[in-house]
Amino acid sequence: MMGQADHQQNWLLSSLDLDPVELVNANSDHPVVLVCEHAGQAVPSVLNGLGLPPGAMDAHIGWDIGARAVTVPAVSDGVLVPENTGLDGESRQARVSEIFAPFHDATAALLDHPDRRATFAIHSFTPSMGGRTRPWDIGFLYRYDDKTSPLLRDAIAAIRPDLLIGMNEPYQIEDASDWFVPQHGEARGFAHSLIEIRNDQIVGVAGQAVFADLLSAAITDFLRKA
Repeated sequence: MMGQADHQQNWLLSSLDLDPVELVNANSDHPVVLVCEHAGQAVPSVLNGLGLPPGAMDAHIGWDIGARAVTVPAVSDGVLVPENTGLDGESRQARVSEIFAPFHDATAALLDHPDRRATFAIHSFTPSMGGRTRPWDIGFLYRYDDKTSPLLRDAIAAIRPDLLIGMNEPYQIEDASDWFVPQHGEARGFAHSLIEIRNDQIVGVAGQAVFADLLSAAITDFLRKA
């Protein structure tokens, strides 16, 4: 994790900004690492709220609701993000080196632990996108690891048979647009899955607790069987 002193060397981040990485229980020797790429709504102060109108960052364009997530594309869910439009090379590189790279490096360091056996990324998705209804309550995304996600699905289905579970829904993993699965799960040969929860299920504390318990039970069951 970057410290406040590191911010003095940056163009994008200042001493007023949060660190780009938050580590929770980083010294644990548990076999599983949970990753949440979109875990907050913080925007570097120099970017002036990305030029978005008030309240826009509270929608899915600003974070994975319930998964505490932040995004920075030029257009997100049909909304133009002014401060991400027409970036020059220096501005784009600042986003990579000051925000993405520390997160990537911190994830890699956690996964370097000799006791690690599996890693899961937690996301949320909107009930509709581009005019398409997305009815699944939860989805498991994967490519080559075709054992882990089905085991997680089966564990959750046994507890909550009422839930609609999607496999490689609401989208599919692609090298051009995805990071966690190709760069960490597949590259290391770890058991892995990218887990997507429909955000209306976890917009409140009660729903978040329900799905946290479900995933905890599913991952515990997976570790017994894997």
